[in-house]
Amino acid sequence: MWAWTVASVAARGDAGMVTSEYAVGVIAAVAFAAALYKVVTSGQVGEELQGIVGRALNVQM
Repeated sequence: MWAWTVASVAARGDAGMVTSEYAVGVIAAVAFAAALYKVVTSGQVGEELQGIVGRALNVQM
């Protein structure tokens, strides 16, 4: 049988995230994406982005 000791587990180290850490990471990423979407689609930011794109397209070469 497998005999897990503290030394063998400590020597193994962290190989990656567990499912609960993935879940928290996904929730944080979705929350950040939602906040970023709200900022980008707000009126003033949208106007600024349109102005930047408009100026970039009208640049004289």
